[in-house]
Amino acid sequence: MQNFRGTFINKNRDGWVEINLANLENNVLKIKDFLKNNTKTPPSLFAVIKADGYGHGSVMCAPVLCACAVEEFGVASIDEGIELRENKIDKPVLVLGASPIWAFENAIKYDIAVSIFNKEHLIVAKQLYKRLNKKLKAHIKIDTGMNRIGLDSANSFDFVKEALCADYLQIEGIFTHFADVENEDIFNIQIERYNKAVSPFEDIIKQRKIKKHVLNSAGIYLKPKYCFDCVRMGITMWGLTPFCDEKNKIDLKPVMGLKARITNIHTLKKGEGISYGYTYIAQKDTKVATIPIGYADGVDRRLSGRISASLNNKDIKQIGRITMDQMMFDVTDVDCNIGDIVVLLGEENKIDTIDTWAKKLDTINYELTCRLKMRLPRIYVR
Repeated sequence: MQNFRGTFINKNRDGWVEINLANLENNVLKIKDFLKNNTKTPPSLFAVIKADGYGHGSVMCAPVLCACAVEEFGVASIDEGIELRENKIDKPVLVLGASPIWAFENAIKYDIAVSIFNKEHLIVAKQLYKRLNKKLKAHIKIDTGMNRIGLDSANSFDFVKEALCADYLQIEGIFTHFADVENEDIFNIQIERYNKAVSPFEDIIKQRKIKKHVLNSAGIYLKPKYCFDCVRMGITMWGLTPFCDEKNKIDLKPVMGLKARITNIHTLKKGEGISYGYTYIAQKDTKVATIPIGYADGVDRRLSGRISASLNNKDIKQIGRITMDQMMFDVTDVDCNIGDIVVLLGEENKIDTIDTWAKKLDTINYELTCRLKMRLPRIYVR
């Protein structure tokens, strides 16, 4: 397996994250079909592969996304964009978050667009143009209520006008981000603010083919009529819904699996405890299997005794506290051997998914997929 820059691959472990590229392709094509059936003019696809592709591996997944007609990539930093460029990904790349002004020169060097939203961004872009004779590529970020970063929508006119008229900038998009697509009142306020900020410039936006984009994965599900020119696919690409209780109406397939081989099998005698603190006491003689995955790999210690896995097509329960590098399972009723594969996450596991883990931890699936890249090798399959 090729060791791409920035992608940690270690072949000497019996635990791994398995990335199904066929499922990734399936998901993108299903999203395309959904948009085709729910919009008058299907938008272009913008794939958000920040945080190393939500833990899936941006460099390895990007070529598959390109083959599925994804037209642009979203990242969180200029460094993430440089990693794509150094691995021969030549599609347009936008840094969705705030970039330090001292790094704008590298954005120009590597042909990466940045989000701009304050006067200082314009000043530095102009200085760089005078020195390098190259325009900074940018998308104007409008803050309509997320209150994180962006240009205040109520006072955006002068900035947007200057940015669009500047001969030292190449404006490629104008966008916002929604705080709560499920809440009609909040959504309506934000979309109204965006439209009000953009409407004075509609002619120039159309003339220059500047992309308007506002929808993330949640918006694709619930507000497809607001797709505008492109949509930002995030968690949906990876086969997960942004709503834990939402029916999977796009027929998505999970891309990420988590597997490990059994490293030890022994018998825990009745009355004996296992792992730190003896939180589990055997009520009978119990056959125990150990696997080399722990909380340092991104499996939260609070899941101890609360998750199941699949082993040789049978369900098994995790017992005792999850330790830094290992965890144990009750395999009393399973015919198994050292080296057999335990599926913690994947299509073979009919009980637990990344979503059930998220519910147990009172968090979201986004966080957990990102955690699982900590030190586990990633294996890519079709």
